[in-house]
Amino acid sequence: MIRIPNLKLEIKKAKSSAAEKEALKNVILSKLKVNPKDLLAFTIFKKSIDARKKNAIVYIYTVDASLKNEAAILKKGCKSGLTPSPDLSYHAVTPGSATLDLRPVIIGMGPAGLFAGLILARNGYAPIILERGDEVTIRSAKIDTFWQTGELDPESNVQFGEGGAGTFSDGKLTTLINDPRCRSILEAFIEAGAPEEILYLSKPHIGTDLLRETVQTLRQEIINNGGEVRFRARVTDFLIQNNQLTGLIINDYEKLDCRVALLGIGHSARDTFATLYDRGVTMTPKAFSIGVRIEHPQSLIDSAQYGSAAGTTGLGAADYKLSYHSPNGRSAYTFCMCPGGYVVAAASEANGVVTNGMSEHRRDGENANAALLVGVQPEDFGDDHPLAGVAFQRQWETRAFALGGRNYHAPAQLVGDFLADRPSTNWGSVKPTYTPGLNLTELKDCLPDYVVATMKEALLHFDQKIKGFAMADSIMTGVETRSSSPIRINRNNDHVANISGLYPMGEGAGYAGGIMSSAVDGVKTAEKIIQQYARFSSEN
Repeated sequence: MIRIPNLKLEIKKAKSSAAEKEALKNVILSKLKVNPKDLLAFTIFKKSIDARKKNAIVYIYTVDASLKNEAAILKKGCKSGLTPSPDLSYHAVTPGSATLDLRPVIIGMGPAGLFAGLILARNGYAPIILERGDEVTIRSAKIDTFWQTGELDPESNVQFGEGGAGTFSDGKLTTLINDPRCRSILEAFIEAGAPEEILYLSKPHIGTDLLRETVQTLRQEIINNGGEVRFRARVTDFLIQNNQLTGLIINDYEKLDCRVALLGIGHSARDTFATLYDRGVTMTPKAFSIGVRIEHPQSLIDSAQYGSAAGTTGLGAADYKLSYHSPNGRSAYTFCMCPGGYVVAAASEANGVVTNGMSEHRRDGENANAALLVGVQPEDFGDDHPLAGVAFQRQWETRAFALGGRNYHAPAQLVGDFLADRPSTNWGSVKPTYTPGLNLTELKDCLPDYVVATMKEALLHFDQKIKGFAMADSIMTGVETRSSSPIRINRNNDHVANISGLYPMGEGAGYAGGIMSSAVDGVKTAEKIIQQYARFSSEN
């Protein structure tokens, strides 16, 4: 097959999949100057939107085409960027020879744990997955209860439970890493029920509604391949002898013998961080970001990004990604933008308010929202303890809890009032989406001064990029503190911590940021196990 880049198609020619396929076929034939009978088949490898010219928005494609006389076409078209289509299939690593006398245990069932479990199960290692929260159906019901009543389950919430924190987000599958494992992960999602378009869209997403279904299907595949999944199974201690992991304590009372444990605990497992630190696991504080969620009308973002083409079939809800570098040395940026989405209560501890964003697959909500964040460094934490970042997060979350009314209502402020340094007293034209409720106030009372100052500068800067970003009626809801892990659990090139048998991985351990990079790190960690050990057998 031949890979053909930079094919352009007017958006009006792709209003349906059939129209898109026929129009693409004609573009391919024109570019290659071949007869229709010579084009045997083609598939879309990548599809993106070029909206730089609002009056001439186009789709940009890279396709893989099967043709007659491919060698001659490649030779003729080498100056046009034609190349042979690469092999993108996932190649399993060769099993090692060391004896695995106990089943490997995976702690946490977010993206890292889920895909580490999938790879180990597919390769005959019969993993046991321990997840402190509930399976996704029960978890969803408890989250809905929390959003409606403020009744929090600290073990099963937006942060903890099957699928991890990403299950209650936009389900973005974008990543800055360039790793061949990414495609196999997307293929696994598709096999589990995700739409096929995630394989080629430049900004793929599943949406929280579909993601809840796919994680259950992936769980069943793990079980069908010899794995075991246990919910409400929180690891409360680690048994270590002579610098070697020997076992785990589950829910304070149950002992599980264990020599190999993959730590996919997520960025909010603060109690587990503390236990690991007490058991001598080396870790360091890590930079992260804090700020708020900002909401605008989705129609404003659509118009700013697409102009008169906004609303055209196929374009969908527009997104954005913005950054600002202040003269004060701080940086602000938007993160986890949720087109047509909702701001959600994402607390995992009592007496703390945490916000996040969520979208369903259709992204058809009235508002757009994104995190508006400012980076913080370990020197901002006021202490050099490895867990100082956790204390720093908790400080602002508890202030937000108090400011919101001590009932998991969140503090909020209109952008116009925030910029004018006055408390908000009334809502404007934008209807807030956060439940269980909001308390209008001043956000400067639950954020560091330097974060507030940098956010004010960033709002005015972003308004030059997207007209209306700093509109007076847009809503800011505090606080967002869980953008990434506040620690990094040290590991060597084999992904092993300073305690033999302990494998930190994923976002919580400080090695990823988002669903895809976490899943890739989980796969890489599973590969380390496979390369060292022979397949598990109950007769070992």
